[in-house]
Amino acid sequence: MNSAGADATTPATGSVQKPRRRVPFWDNARYACIVLVVLGHAIQRLTYDSDIALASYLALYAFHMPAFAIISGYFSKSGSPTRVQMARVITDILVPYVIFEFLWTLTKWLVEGQVGPNLTKPSWTLWFLLALGIFRLILPYLALLRWPLLWTVIISIGVGYLPNVDSTFSLSRTLGLLPFFTLGWWLRERDVVARFRLLDLRPWWIRAVSVLILGGTAFAAWNWIDLWKELDLRHWLFYEDAYADLGGEQWWAGGVRIALMVLAVLLSAAFFALIPRGTYWWTRFGQYTMYVFLLHSFVLYPFRESGALRDLDPTWLWLPLVTLLSVVLALALATKPVRWLFRPLVEPRPRWLFVDPALATREGHRSDPTGSRRPRPTERPIERPGEKK
Repeated sequence: MNSAGADATTPATGSVQKPRRRVPFWDNARYACIVLVVLGHAIQRLTYDSDIALASYLALYAFHMPAFAIISGYFSKSGSPTRVQMARVITDILVPYVIFEFLWTLTKWLVEGQVGPNLTKPSWTLWFLLALGIFRLILPYLALLRWPLLWTVIISIGVGYLPNVDSTFSLSRTLGLLPFFTLGWWLRERDVVARFRLLDLRPWWIRAVSVLILGGTAFAAWNWIDLWKELDLRHWLFYEDAYADLGGEQWWAGGVRIALMVLAVLLSAAFFALIPRGTYWWTRFGQYTMYVFLLHSFVLYPFRESGALRDLDPTWLWLPLVTLLSVVLALALATKPVRWLFRPLVEPRPRWLFVDPALATREGHRSDPTGSRRPRPTERPIERPGEKK
């Protein structure tokens, strides 16, 4: 939702109410997260031939998707869904998922000769789209429980002991990351950000500690890289495979996931502490993260499958270059021409699908599943004269 520029008059009192402005921090954080997503996928092929690339990869995957899940949860509603909100699950998640799954099936057939469409097995990045849908569907039920955070942590740990819960409908990964989504929602429900003025107060020592935490993680990832290889840490960080498949047959294997979740929350907090609070020329791109998320994999696909990034030494050239190009790619895919071209795919309006066609459209911007264009938790829709409550 864009910031409104005019005052509004409430019909009940006739008083002038100024619209609340969009909080730039959240757009900055969302854009920074999507850059890390693109970067993680971009350097994936470099990790097979370079320890420093693998260390960077592990450091990123330790927190970047949990951070994205936290933001998504922060802007999610736990009340009984309205008809419009239920329709949004279809138009913003299910329909784009089917569209892009079809495009990936077509791509694999044209490039690899593979023909095996399977909507139950998300292709590459589409798992997170399904995860967001499941998160939103089950949140109202979680909100009914005492200690919802505790229950989601238990679910996340417990699902790793169940080998029959796999990547079908991305269920294993969804349940594995559920605590982070719930944490974001919990922070909003408790009004933690406003109560502790986390967006207003940021003393130098918090930034210094955050740099030390992130820097220490990067150092640990590099200094003990052989250990992480032996433990197959990269797959632990996916929150996808059962413990037994990761070599964690012992009863205490769930403790590894607990440690990784604690680390992810700590790193996410450090990451958010370093996000700029002001409005910059790139801030608005944070409103269009779903375009970047759904489209960047098609750009990276030729490099991933052709082996163009294999057998390179990323230490002094390729890793910095790929990092820079990831930022540029995330910017380019959020620009207006790209959004205009791909809007029918990313933000479809299937009026024909609904008994009430109006459910497929609405005035103004549509919300994407991450909540990037949904009103802020502290914002309330401005009532216009003559509008019904």
